[in-house]
Amino acid sequence: MNKQSLILGIETSCDETAAAVVRDGRQIVSNVVSSQIESHKRFGGVVPEIASRHHVEQMTYIIEAALQEADAEFSDLDAIAVTEGPGLVGALLIGVNAAKALAFTRNIPLVGVHHIAGHIYANHLIEELTFPLVTLVVSGGHTELVYMQEHGSYEIIGETRDDAVGEAYDKVARTIGLPYPGGPHIDRLAAEGEETIDLPRAWLEDGSYDFSFSGLKSAVINTLHNAKQKGIELRQEDIAASFQAAAVDVLVTKTMRAVEEKGVDRLLVAGGVAANKGLRKALTDACLDKGITLTIPPLSLCTDNAAMIAAAGAIAFEQGRRSDDRLNGEPGLDLK
Repeated sequence: MNKQSLILGIETSCDETAAAVVRDGRQIVSNVVSSQIESHKRFGGVVPEIASRHHVEQMTYIIEAALQEADAEFSDLDAIAVTEGPGLVGALLIGVNAAKALAFTRNIPLVGVHHIAGHIYANHLIEELTFPLVTLVVSGGHTELVYMQEHGSYEIIGETRDDAVGEAYDKVARTIGLPYPGGPHIDRLAAEGEETIDLPRAWLEDGSYDFSFSGLKSAVINTLHNAKQKGIELRQEDIAASFQAAAVDVLVTKTMRAVEEKGVDRLLVAGGVAANKGLRKALTDACLDKGITLTIPPLSLCTDNAAMIAAAGAIAFEQGRRSDDRLNGEPGLDLK
């Protein structure tokens, strides 16, 4: 890696407007994030049109703030890295077009970055990656196991067949009357409750690394409806603990099997649900037992941010990847 490399990262895939400056692909010089949670909370989830409008309002200010905090000018930048997908198409277009305009007018190389690659490379900002490795990606829109043999090489060996685990968390939270985003509330309540409800684990067919959480989500909803009809009151804490135990059991079991069968000694965790304390503890215990090196980003780098996009962009830039004025927002972009 060019030790003088300075990358501006831009992230607008969902409801965070973010810009960051990263040096050498690993050193965060600035990382500015404007969250929209308060705007979407009253709707119980992200409203795409509102998200796009907020990005339009904040984009210029956030980029300027990131450069100012980094004490950098556009002339100092080696490249601009931007999330091109997946995500909300309107939100993606704000960041992509901002990056394209800056790259064109300032004559700066442009690099499109996959959002999940960014989450994976959030770990590179904490500890230099060694290969081969497996990454467990857990977020509101994704649940995947990714095998990597080298930088920039992604093989998806397992993925969700229906709901992502973060989506299941939010839907269960809404069912028991918790505010959006529900994941952190479920995690907090789970620590105070007991696993008193027997909920299903979807293991799927033998050998599959795929996930399924729609059945678990439905089982929680049905359990609550049945209890209500019988006049039985279930504690929120016990519902949360039972749900989280089932979800974490499947995530950890399949992840550790993938690590063992792929013969790797390095595991990464990426995505917003990586902030979940129950999952972090379970994976930490499992890796200690198996002698596996585990890396999980701090909470500030688990949720969407632009430093992770700059980190992934720095690798792509070093490998010679460039984007041109045909770069577009791709809501269904594949990781490859």
